[in-house]
Amino acid sequence: MKFGVVVFPGTWSDMDCYHVLDTVLHQEVRYLWHQETDLGGADCVILPGGFSYGDYLRAGALARFAPIMGAVADFAARGGLVLGICNGFQILCESGLLPGVLMRNRHLQFRCQWVHLRAERATTPFSGAMQPGQVLRMPISHGEGNYYADAETLAELERRGQVVFRYCAADGRITEGANPNGALRNIAGIVNREGNVLGMMPHPERCCEPLVGGADGLLVFQSLVQSSLKALGAV
Repeated sequence: MKFGVVVFPGTWSDMDCYHVLDTVLHQEVRYLWHQETDLGGADCVILPGGFSYGDYLRAGALARFAPIMGAVADFAARGGLVLGICNGFQILCESGLLPGVLMRNRHLQFRCQWVHLRAERATTPFSGAMQPGQVLRMPISHGEGNYYADAETLAELERRGQVVFRYCAADGRITEGANPNGALRNIAGIVNREGNVLGMMPHPERCCEPLVGGADGLLVFQSLVQSSLKALGAV
């Protein structure tokens, strides 16, 4: 499977994503500079975490105008897989590829900590290696992860099953105490209507090897590889 990892000025999780894909999963991967307009035949494009363009104006607001994002939007419209992590999620919302917006954390604090997530759906290309209701442990690192959408949009997300991950307690219960940023309905990750674009605030690329404290994040990337193999009829 071919992966493209987009690099904006201020991106800092690009090398983590590259390491997981190249060294851990042995997949083909290349960096895509923000000024490029050719995705190089990628099967999946990843928008990593960081502070694209310094998060000036607001997180992701300037990155949406980068030349690469026109190619990403066209790619997504054709059914290409797009994964936005943290700042990447913010960029996807600012670009209109996902509904809603990521606001300042409710407590106005930057949070860098481990959290628990519940996999609400195991039928997306990003979660197929998981079990429905499976509790995952991943780190977060953000100051603007407070997911917000109007009531109509939230109802539609729920009705269409677009909520893929929610913040939860270790036992899987969805509680206010397990919510690290105030996100409505404890939303930590959503997909678009078609299911080929995922945005999530936690960092799966930071927990793909036991050496760094956990490997639950590997399930996200394994799901992508498995979905590609299924599309090719290899599994």
